[in-house]
Amino acid sequence: MAFQDFVEEVQVLGRDLVDKVRGLIHEGNVRRVIIKDEQGHTFVEIPVTIAAVGAIAAPVLAAVGAISALVAKFTIVIERSEPKSTDSEKKPDSN
Repeated sequence: MAFQDFVEEVQVLGRDLVDKVRGLIHEGNVRRVIIKDEQGHTFVEIPVTIAAVGAIAAPVLAAVGAISALVAKFTIVIERSEPKSTDSEKKPDSN
């Protein structure tokens, strides 16, 4: 099965950053999360496939919580993978 990647940007306040990142880690189709400040400087990049492992998720969320106190507004860049639909999947079987 082929996958199609796309990027989404979401702006959040510092107090909502940890909750939003926690929710993204638990989604199945998120590949990477990048947290940037208002000027576009990258604070942290999280490869979610690695962070989804429970032992790694807690320290990642602690680091995100620490940086959320530094800036009032963040942009979260979310890389997602969706299954690419093909014409053969859409056509009903004629047998």
